[in-house]
Amino acid sequence: MILRHALAALLLVLCPLLAAEPLRVGLSPDYPPIAWRSEDRIVGLEADNARAVGEILSREVTLVPLPFEELIPALLAGDIDVIMSGLSVTAERSRIVRFADPYLRVGQMAILHRDKVLRFGQPWAIYQPGVRIGVEPGTTGAAFAERELPDAAVAFFPNPDSAFDALRNDRIDLYIHDAPTSWGLATSSDNGDMISLYRPLTEEQLAWAVAPGNGELLEDLDRALSLMRGAGTLGYIINRWIPVEVTVQ
Repeated sequence: MILRHALAALLLVLCPLLAAEPLRVGLSPDYPPIAWRSEDRIVGLEADNARAVGEILSREVTLVPLPFEELIPALLAGDIDVIMSGLSVTAERSRIVRFADPYLRVGQMAILHRDKVLRFGQPWAIYQPGVRIGVEPGTTGAAFAERELPDAAVAFFPNPDSAFDALRNDRIDLYIHDAPTSWGLATSSDNGDMISLYRPLTEEQLAWAVAPGNGELLEDLDRALSLMRGAGTLGYIINRWIPVEVTVQ
């Protein structure tokens, strides 16, 4: 009987501690305005989303910076609880992770050097044979190029900066990447010689992802997102970081 009471008392002490376990949020902080490093902090749209979710769920948030290609493996290994890093919902990813309700509709966009605006200003121009296209491996932009641009010369770049260098040196004509990369051009003076066509080539949805079997957290995320929408918090965060008009579901 004494042992039973002792265990009950211990559980009363431990339960609040367990409930207060930090929410480990995986993100790739090299992707403005979604997430990037500013001095010693990670800032951006998803960083704000994570903090808002933490407030709603009454959980401390720990941001876990990882290379983009390591996010899903880390989630499946249990090293993080949720991916909040501008992740596009795809059929392939949906087979291995579970997505929360989408929070933003976006698409792939083409970026080019300003010297080539006249050549590629028309929507059909990207589909011309021999156009030199840059993409990042493993992205929906790479999948688009493989599927829709069979006559293009496709080159791979590990990040936008290396692709911008290729654009400046006329090694590629266009760089296809997620809309946030194009949005970042609107607020950065570092790449003033680049411009986006701002015509979505695809329609995609961004959402947060959890590991299969973590249905409880998935429900919490959907509830938090619904509250963020209703209170205007989501709209405020999006408007803060994205300087161009987008469609929010």
